[in-house]
Amino acid sequence: MTSLSGITPSGRLTLGNHLGALRRFTDPEGFYFVANLHAMTTKHDPRRLAALTREFATLMLAAGVPEGTVFVQSDVPAHAQLAYLLECTSYVGELSRMIQYKEKGRGRPMTRASLFTYPCLMAADILLYGAKQVPVGGDQDQHVELARDVAIRFNREYGETFVVPQLAKAVLATRVKDLANPTTKMSKSDSDDAIGTIRLLDPPDVIRRQIMRAVTDSGNEVRHDEAAKPGVTNLLEILAACTDGDPIALAASYASYGALKQDVADAVLAVIEPLQKEYARLATDPGAIDHLLAQGRDRAIEASTPRLQAAVRAMGLTGAASTEAGLAGSAP
Repeated sequence: MTSLSGITPSGRLTLGNHLGALRRFTDPEGFYFVANLHAMTTKHDPRRLAALTREFATLMLAAGVPEGTVFVQSDVPAHAQLAYLLECTSYVGELSRMIQYKEKGRGRPMTRASLFTYPCLMAADILLYGAKQVPVGGDQDQHVELARDVAIRFNREYGETFVVPQLAKAVLATRVKDLANPTTKMSKSDSDDAIGTIRLLDPPDVIRRQIMRAVTDSGNEVRHDEAAKPGVTNLLEILAACTDGDPIALAASYASYGALKQDVADAVLAVIEPLQKEYARLATDPGAIDHLLAQGRDRAIEASTPRLQAAVRAMGLTGAASTEAGLAGSAP
């Protein structure tokens, strides 16, 4: 069962990204990529984008994502090529309802056209590989639903071409909350000095200090109650995600917030420190990283080309260029 997911280099990777995404990228037959094209939908610094793309790819490898499955999105041209075909299959109305456009673009001056159309690129990311499952965070559900709708419409109008994917939700910690404001998710897009965000490459003493300073709630009872105790609930869910425990059952083990925070800090560091050590090891050998990313790129190109060509033919684009070597084939 092919699994696929990408992560956008819009900021430093966080604990939430690891618990909700990276550690779930385990399918040796899957495709996992740094979605650097998606980072260009808003104003960006090219040098920072390049640096974050490399950092993300290295962290994915350090997290144990299987070799041969990791690549950089822009290295596989089929993503952008299929995105345009899907733009020709999508409707303005459905794209205008996408939450990212509504929050970041609608009615704002100098909104990039790519912010409006990028759900088509995300659909292309998914549909190119015949992925049956898409493990994404809770804030991406709407985009997977659009990919399903577009695939169904394309198949109906142009012939069976795409697998219709299913969303694979994490049971726990799909949206780790900010330690300083536990009513919002921990985001890699937050500023580098945001005190409520735990970044995967933060020094261990910084991580421990951030957790010990985490906002809790009034009173002193430790219980899992997202409405009344969002801060404590967030800590319990982080602890449960790091230890494969149950947050409600864990709550009964604590009589004070301090003890809970200590155990959360220990559990988080037990997850992050091995990742940091492997990242440091990989970073000393850039050539090895290049080799692993080239493996992932070549495998992605080989896998994506037949389905792209099937879509090209289905839509009536039958010029000489569409039959060049390397594009021939049919969707598996």
